[in-house]
Amino acid sequence: MRHSRSSGLWRSGLTALTAVAALALAAPTATAAPAPAPAKPATPAAGQPKIGDSCTSADLGKRYPYIKSTQVVPTITHFKGWYVTEGSTGSQTIETSTQTVVTVQVGLSAEIQGSFQVELLGQVGGSLGLNVQVSSSTTSSQSKSISWDFRRPGYYALYEGTRKVTGQYGSLNCNRVGTGNGTYATKWVDGPESGSYTTYTTLEEGAVRCEDTVPASSIMRKAQDLLDCGSPAATTKHDAGPVLSVKADQARHDADNAASAAQSLKAAQAAKPAPSAALNCQPGAYKIDVPGKPLNWSAPLLANDGIRLRESTFFSAHLDNWRLCNVTEKNGVIEATLWNWGNGGCATIPANIANQEQAYLTTATCGEDDLQRFYIYRDVPGSPKIGLQNKYTGSMLGYDRYADGELIRQYSSGRQDGTGTYTLTGV
Repeated sequence: MRHSRSSGLWRSGLTALTAVAALALAAPTATAAPAPAPAKPATPAAGQPKIGDSCTSADLGKRYPYIKSTQVVPTITHFKGWYVTEGSTGSQTIETSTQTVVTVQVGLSAEIQGSFQVELLGQVGGSLGLNVQVSSSTTSSQSKSISWDFRRPGYYALYEGTRKVTGQYGSLNCNRVGTGNGTYATKWVDGPESGSYTTYTTLEEGAVRCEDTVPASSIMRKAQDLLDCGSPAATTKHDAGPVLSVKADQARHDADNAASAAQSLKAAQAAKPAPSAALNCQPGAYKIDVPGKPLNWSAPLLANDGIRLRESTFFSAHLDNWRLCNVTEKNGVIEATLWNWGNGGCATIPANIANQEQAYLTTATCGEDDLQRFYIYRDVPGSPKIGLQNKYTGSMLGYDRYADGELIRQYSSGRQDGTGTYTLTGV
C-alpha cells in the first residue's frame, strides 16, 4: 500500500489526476499498458467542414481548427534515484525533484481561453483516444514526496510522469476560390494561420528497478532510462538511500536551458518596440460596414478607446474611412494593414491583452507589427462581403451585439452566428 503527497501547491487550473502505476514489485518484472503510437494526421471533427467543402458569405468571419500532426512522448516530471538494501525494504517516503515542467500551449499562448484552442485540444485527445488537458495548466514545479512499499533490494527510479503530446495545427477558413473559366465559389480552405501545440495526459507515479522489464514506450521505461542502469552507480553496492544519476542530471539541465532560452526570447520580443512602418496604401478608401445596416467600424479619438460600431454622419471626420496598406496576396487570401484616415493610426489588438478572448480592437501608431496585420477573406467577385482575421493572434473579428458604440473584438473561432461578416464599401 502506498500514497503520495505534494510538498507544494499545484498551479491554478491543473487537474490533479494521478494514475497508479501497475508495477508488481514482488515479481521480477513489471508491466504497464504501452503508450499509444503517434496518430496519423487527424481529419476534422464530426460535423466540421473539410477543405474544399462549400461555404457561404456568412462563414467569412469563422474558422475551425484541425490537426496536422501529433506526437506522443513519455516524459518524466519528477525523479529520484534510490538504492534499496536487504535491510531497507518496506515502506518509505522519498522526496523527488522536478525533472521537467510541461505547459499546455496553443501557438504562442499558454492561456487557453478561446473556443478554437479548446476545440483543437479536444480533437487531439479524441484522435489519440487519450484524456488530455484542454485548459490552462502546468505540471508541478514543486518537489514531490512519493511513498512506496519496497519489497526487493535494488536500484530504483522513483518518478512521476506523463505523456507529452505535441504537434502542428491548422485552421479552416472560408474564402473565394477560382473554379476555372473565370468563375469563383466560396469554399473552406487551409488558412494561413497555423502553429504548434503542447498538452499532456493523466499523471502517473511509481517506482521501477533496473532489473524490471517494462514496455519500451512506457513512462516507466523513460524513468528507467534516466536511472542510467549501465552506470557504476547502478552496478556497485551502496548504502541505502539516494544515488545520483548523470543521465537525469543532464536531462534536467537540458530542460532548464531550453525553458530559459524560450523565456529570454519571449522577453526580448516583448521589450522590442515595433519600428515605424513606411506604408504603401492603395488610393481608395473604404467603410467596413455591417451588411445591410447603417453601423460601421469607427476609429477612436482617444488613445485608450477602441474601434466601435458607429453610424456615419457629417461629424464622423473620416474616422469611419479605412485604407488597405502594404497589401500582399497568397493563395487568394489578402494580407493588409488597415490605416484610418481620421486619426492616422493603424488597427491593432493591444499587445498587453492580445492573448485574451474578446480583446478589443483599437488603433495605434503604425509599425512593423503582426498585431497590425490582417487576413481578409472575400466573397465571390461582385460581392463586397469580407471576413477579417488578426495575423498574430489568429482570431477573427466580430462584435458581441449589434448596437451603436459596441466594440469590435477578437473571437478565436469567430462569431458562429455570422456577425463576423462585413462589407468593404468604397467611399
